[in-house]
Amino acid sequence: MKTKKIFLIGLALCLVQTLTAQSYLQDTIPETVVTATGTVHLLKDVPVQTEVITNRMLQDYAGRSLEDILGGLTAAFAFNEDDMGSHMQLGGLGNSYILILIDGKRIQGDVGGENDLSLIDPQNIEKIEIVKGASSALYGSDAIAGVINIITRKQRKDGLLLEDGTRVGSYKDLRQHNAIGLKYGRFSSLTNFQLQHSDGWQNTSVEHTTGTQPPVTDSQNKTVNRHTNAQVGEQITFAASDKLEFYAGGTYYWKRIYRPNGKYAQFDVHTYDLQYRNASASAGAKWRPNATDIVTFDLDWNRHAYMYYFTATTLVEDYEKSKGTIYYPYYPYLPDQTEMQSDQQRAMANLKGVFSLPAENRLNTGIEYRYDWLYAPTRVEGGRVSDWTAALYAQDEWQHDLGRNRIQLAAGARLTWNGQFGVNVSPKVSAMLSLGLPWRIRATWSQGFKTPTPKELHYRYVKQMSGTYLYLGNLGLRPQTSNYYSLGGEYILNGLTVNVTGYYNHVRDMITLVTIPNYEAPAEYIITYDPVKTRQYQNVDDAKTFGVDLNVRFNLREWAFGLGYSWLDTEANQYDAEHDRMRQVTIDGTAHHKGNLFVTWNHRFSPDYRLSAGLYGRMSSTRFYQDDGNGKGYQIWRITTGHDLGHSKQWIWRIEAGVDNIFNYVDRTPHGLHLGTTTPGTTVFLGLTIRFNHGKKVSDKFDSTINNNYNSKQYEEN
Repeated sequence: MKTKKIFLIGLALCLVQTLTAQSYLQDTIPETVVTATGTVHLLKDVPVQTEVITNRMLQDYAGRSLEDILGGLTAAFAFNEDDMGSHMQLGGLGNSYILILIDGKRIQGDVGGENDLSLIDPQNIEKIEIVKGASSALYGSDAIAGVINIITRKQRKDGLLLEDGTRVGSYKDLRQHNAIGLKYGRFSSLTNFQLQHSDGWQNTSVEHTTGTQPPVTDSQNKTVNRHTNAQVGEQITFAASDKLEFYAGGTYYWKRIYRPNGKYAQFDVHTYDLQYRNASASAGAKWRPNATDIVTFDLDWNRHAYMYYFTATTLVEDYEKSKGTIYYPYYPYLPDQTEMQSDQQRAMANLKGVFSLPAENRLNTGIEYRYDWLYAPTRVEGGRVSDWTAALYAQDEWQHDLGRNRIQLAAGARLTWNGQFGVNVSPKVSAMLSLGLPWRIRATWSQGFKTPTPKELHYRYVKQMSGTYLYLGNLGLRPQTSNYYSLGGEYILNGLTVNVTGYYNHVRDMITLVTIPNYEAPAEYIITYDPVKTRQYQNVDDAKTFGVDLNVRFNLREWAFGLGYSWLDTEANQYDAEHDRMRQVTIDGTAHHKGNLFVTWNHRFSPDYRLSAGLYGRMSSTRFYQDDGNGKGYQIWRITTGHDLGHSKQWIWRIEAGVDNIFNYVDRTPHGLHLGTTTPGTTVFLGLTIRFNHGKKVSDKFDSTINNNYNSKQYEEN
């Protein structure tokens, strides 16, 4: 398999090099980005390396989920989905180190755990901006590995917007999207609805067992369980004047995961499903005192609640609820009743200003306050814990022309004050040198800072799977810090973009789950649960990730080519309590080699019909884990087609159809061990989108792509 991967990558590189010799290349449309510095830049001129998945790429790929999109269109990400979330990894670091934003605001998901990315409706995404490396100077905690900013679609026309999108696929996969928008004068409203369902699938009926337990070959456990989720969101905007705008919005999200009622290792039945209730509310204002400056104020509240939904009468150990009943110390839950497992809520306030200064400087500064609280009656001692953080941040950008060359600098820092862990300063410095038209060199040094989450400090969780597994928090945890370094070169000319970036990320006091001897766990837990394995959150003494990312993009008339390759290595020095020594380990989930490749073709046959077609491949070598086996390497290839019908300024009709995993690769690793991928094999999909948008397109005075004249010179050059 390794030989095949090397061959494919080499063939793609040769193809790109051959095509660059052609003289009839076309330039790509200049793309603007905002995530890397919190201010607007053309993609080619942002001093911090930024990767963009454009709207055209999203349409051509026709992904069913955000995991599908990121895994298929970038090489740096790895996923291993299950009922508890996405298990995403970037640059050797997992979910809790990757900050996910929606229009610049934190996603409402599991704090410090596995975010449920089905919160994000793929049909509502305009583009995706990815910034790799520590970004705590601007974004605070959770931004040690990088930042993903999901830019959603906006209502751009005065008048009415109606949209319906339906996608169906194998295993009764359903993706439903609806939108209603209204823009009239200074008022606008956009309502979005999404529904997702899948019957799930089972790649193997073999269940992993431990110790002397007999093997199980008829497990009912699925690789991906049947699940349904729905979300409704509302965003209202009112422009009080040309300089002042107010907005408010909110979302409500519901999800249920249906677990099979049948044999599951040595356990007879599942007696409960998993249920989620998420909600968010936000309000804010934007004020533009002049043509170059802008001030924003945001208030946000988010909730992520996770509970058991009982499908049969079940006795649950609960000393408080069972008092006075004959079941003491157990409390009976009846069908259709729920038991709260964790209710995480967060409130944030953020005041930010972007100001143009003399001598080609621009200042981005702000203050932020965040309050987190966790209610988990069965998983936290005392049932409730909370935490708060206040921060002050500032960043200055400066650029200067040196003849045909240009130098740009962005330097800033965040002062963080946490209620439990005190004060920290996180600086960041980025520089870009433009050498004439085609060449650019970028370099970054930044520090990351991340406090332990309430879960990591206080959690106590028992998991029944081929035995009893005990997961424990740790009140002795220390904050994590990091030093991130990157150096990259970029070549852009006539539709060709080649970017190579090397990076090194040194994380100190990294927090991860470590298997510990049972005698090190609190005695009452061992006596009560008699676990097969006990795992606890601990600070490993040292962790390092280093790698190289290569990205090639090339446009040739109606053709587009893309190639991505990511080489990664990791190491962590971890104390082995059982043998009383330090040992070097590979960070869980590391794959040394990942890649992706795509070729697309777009052609308009007539004013009423346009065809797009694409071939996509994604590859990964073995993913390494300390426990429960390694994930197998794989290659998965996909074909998609898009059909734009009709030609009208008001109506859009689009049909999408495709085949995923055309060579029918399936990972049949037994349940309970790690998978390289959860794909069920070859699947097909068909989608239809109908959009009616009646009205006149108007400029948005508060649009982030025009919020500062700092880039006016750069626009003129393009």
